[in-house]
Amino acid sequence: MTDKNNAVVGFDALGLPENILTALTNLGFESATAIQAQTIPPLLAGRDVLGEAQTGTGKTAAFSLPALSAIDTNLRKPQLMVLAPTRELAIQVAEAIESFSTNIKGLRVATLYGGQSYGPQFQQLERGAQVVVGTPGRLMDHLRRKSLKLNDLKLCVLDEADEMLNMGFLEDIEWILEHLQENTQMALFSATMPAAIRKVANRFLKDPEHVKIAAVKKAKANIAQFAWKVSGINKLTALERIAETFDYDAMIIFVRTRNDTVEVAEKLERQGYPAVALNGDMNQAQRERTVDQIKKGQSSILIATDVVARGLDIPRIDLVVNYDLPGDNESYVHRIGRTGRAGRSGTAISFVRPREMYSLRHYERLTSGVINSFELPSIQEIGKARVARTKTELLELIANKELNGMQEIIESMANESEVSMTELAAALLYLKQIKQPLQPKEDPKPRRDFNDRNDKGRDGRRRDNKDARGNRDNRGERPQRKAKPVRSDVDWQTYRLEVGKEHGAKPGDIVGAIANEISLDSSYIGAINLHERHTFVQLPKGMPTASFKQLKRVRVRRQALEISVSEAPVSTERPKRRERRSS
Repeated sequence: MTDKNNAVVGFDALGLPENILTALTNLGFESATAIQAQTIPPLLAGRDVLGEAQTGTGKTAAFSLPALSAIDTNLRKPQLMVLAPTRELAIQVAEAIESFSTNIKGLRVATLYGGQSYGPQFQQLERGAQVVVGTPGRLMDHLRRKSLKLNDLKLCVLDEADEMLNMGFLEDIEWILEHLQENTQMALFSATMPAAIRKVANRFLKDPEHVKIAAVKKAKANIAQFAWKVSGINKLTALERIAETFDYDAMIIFVRTRNDTVEVAEKLERQGYPAVALNGDMNQAQRERTVDQIKKGQSSILIATDVVARGLDIPRIDLVVNYDLPGDNESYVHRIGRTGRAGRSGTAISFVRPREMYSLRHYERLTSGVINSFELPSIQEIGKARVARTKTELLELIANKELNGMQEIIESMANESEVSMTELAAALLYLKQIKQPLQPKEDPKPRRDFNDRNDKGRDGRRRDNKDARGNRDNRGERPQRKAKPVRSDVDWQTYRLEVGKEHGAKPGDIVGAIANEISLDSSYIGAINLHERHTFVQLPKGMPTASFKQLKRVRVRRQALEISVSEAPVSTERPKRRERRSS
């Protein structure tokens, strides 16, 4: 919120046009962050910028606001291009830009990433998108296909440059930047500045303004933080249990995309929990009505994305649920900061998949706090709570004398049918609890976790080093285990994964990730052909849409699989082993 002199800077002092200032006001932005205050003026002036700041400090607004100010909507060609390391971040950046541009008529945003079919992306570009946000691999594909042309590009932004370096995108980035026009303005943002990133900056940026923002730890001592390791039951069921048993006044649930806000809200509504969605597709009046519903107690559950919830201040929110983890660590701080307002205490619960557990260490450092393990209520506890709640409801009806002649009807039924009042009451109670049983079924047993590194290798096999009698093998060699045979009765389909040898991937990594994510027996995973930057794998044809979507988000060696259907031939021959040379 301050400039380099620690003075609070309002957006109106940065030279932004009125239509963008209005959009920022509607979104709840009051003043600029340090990175915004120091970056927006030089970008508006046409200078290149080298930004060194932690994730979540407001970089998206820092580069998109001045870029949007310069876009000519009459020119239906790309004028702003943003490179992001992951699909999730690309979507998040695109949605933020769309939110900032609500008052810019005719602006179109195209999001280009692997794992999605080319058809919709071609349409976005053909319709004249002025803003393009994408991952390096897919941007390269569109440049090669000539579907993306950069002749009229005004500003190119590298977001999370160090992360792209870690993911092996350096050569791709340089290849893309070589296709820019000489006069294209550049902005590079990175949390750290390793030599390789500085080399890119020196090569492609022209006399840049260097903006460096020191990392700041934000203490959240009044917020109790918990993490539930996703296992056994799905996340929606876990969410329903929290909504049913947790003692909260109001909660906000963070999901990844705008579609997710609607989907989760609808599912909670069907289970009897009044919930409302808040997303970027809603106009300002709709957003205000939705927030008012929460403030006035007309609803107690709000499902939102990071962008629209930024700056949201509703004192009665005392519980935050991270249904999906955020795309960057700093966003976690902003999310849990929606609770514990006005000096009150709050609780944050994160749903964490096994492969995401490492993120908790980063969250603890940023918040100077401790994230404890969260145990969901057991079936027995759920049952007791439902019985107690039903008993309270019935006793309140009796105390308030709201039976309206029901007692006489029951007595008449008992006399005519020769059944006891107890049996009739039990029958009525049974009818009442059909939708939400007072004695729920037992949870399914947790499936084997292929990502647990405590006693398993990368391929998901146990490394217990014991012989057939259970004794330790002192030589440390694993006993030989026969691999499951690949089924011959399966109609195979070839899929392409955007991870390969260059990323350090091995066949065991691929098998473990797929088997763990969609509970697919390894005998249903066919031939795997590893290449330098991608992999072809055979899986059963007709994969359910839900499973396909799940695999798109899976990461192997920090690389998103971005799975897509392929017609490429796959070799089913296993590579020959080298014979050991005799000593």
